[in-house]
Amino acid sequence: MEEIYAKFVSQKISKTRWRPLPPGSLQTAETFATGSWDNEENYVTLWSIGDFGNLDSDGGFEGDHQLLCDIRHHGDVMDLQFFDQERIVTASSTGCVTVFLHHPNNQTLSVNQQWTTAHYHAGPGSPSCSSAPCTGVVCNNPEIVTVGEDGRINLFRADHKEAVRTIVWEVHFHPSNPDHLFTCSEDGSLWHWDASTDVPEKSSLFHQGGRSSTFLSHSISNQANVHQSVVSSWLSTDPAKDRIEITSLLPSRSLSVNSLDVLGPCLVCGTDAEAIYVTRHLFS
Repeated sequence: MEEIYAKFVSQKISKTRWRPLPPGSLQTAETFATGSWDNEENYVTLWSIGDFGNLDSDGGFEGDHQLLCDIRHHGDVMDLQFFDQERIVTASSTGCVTVFLHHPNNQTLSVNQQWTTAHYHAGPGSPSCSSAPCTGVVCNNPEIVTVGEDGRINLFRADHKEAVRTIVWEVHFHPSNPDHLFTCSEDGSLWHWDASTDVPEKSSLFHQGGRSSTFLSHSISNQANVHQSVVSSWLSTDPAKDRIEITSLLPSRSLSVNSLDVLGPCLVCGTDAEAIYVTRHLFS
């Protein structure tokens, strides 16, 4: 069995990521990044593993992972991804998204770009623009996509100071039938997500227009037994049991749909197009 090398770093580690290798490289991974959480001060750190197995003058392994550089991170590191060979993107519990730049000449990290209020809560019951944790980030140079506890999906570009696009304003489960979920978005969409029944195989592409629908494979089981009354269909784990039916409730895309509410068969939503939409026949 291969040996495992341990280093105690006095930090709770929330994320670890290998630095990607250059295209066509035959090298093995040598550098990785870590992010910490739940500490008085959190850090993003770069490490090098070197060449395992060679003893140094003190009798230790030269290959023991060595700290290259670190930088303080405001808030917990909720996610961490390499943007390219030199840049690292982090998601913070403060709602901030940061791009750090590695300087290999002097082995330092610096802030290259930052979106301090990428995710935030707003509206009744929330302080003005209170932060919401950013819970995930994915990178495909030059684009960065983030998700957060505010229900938003943000698309950033490395050369833009503001989000290129923001999606999902409000999310509501039906109050008496939680197998039905309703979402509205800044992109003008109003969707009904139905996980209540088994549905036949359909295309997984979204269709535009009023009352159009599609079906997405998901890991939800609508089991016809006593288990169904105990476990929500959103939480069960059989990926082959059924699929989600998604219906667009608006006749066409408009300006931002800012808010919705649902009660019984009735739904109301308001938009930046200065229109209020109401339906009393959600399940017809």
